[in-house]
Amino acid sequence: MAENRVTTLNIRREVQAGRRLEIQIPRDVPLGPAEVVVVIFPEKPGVARKPLTAGDLMRSPLFGLWKDREDIGDSLEFARKLRTEAERRHHSETGGHT
Repeated sequence: MAENRVTTLNIRREVQAGRRLEIQIPRDVPLGPAEVVVVIFPEKPGVARKPLTAGDLMRSPLFGLWKDREDIGDSLEFARKLRTEAERRHHSETGGHT
């Protein structure tokens, strides 16, 4: 992986007894600072959740999460790049099938 650029990894794990998560970072990830964001899914797959409004999102603790990051210039462009990378990973993992 290239130095001096933001790299995102999606690693899915189950929360274990004792509320612990263990992850193994791939060897090609450079040593140094990292930010870990944990996303908790509904307990049961397929459980419908109330759609979020724009106000809900703005009150979310995730709103403004990256505001102090100096390595992110244009946040819209950065988000677009993350989505594109995630889509490429998804296609490579599924062989182009969804």
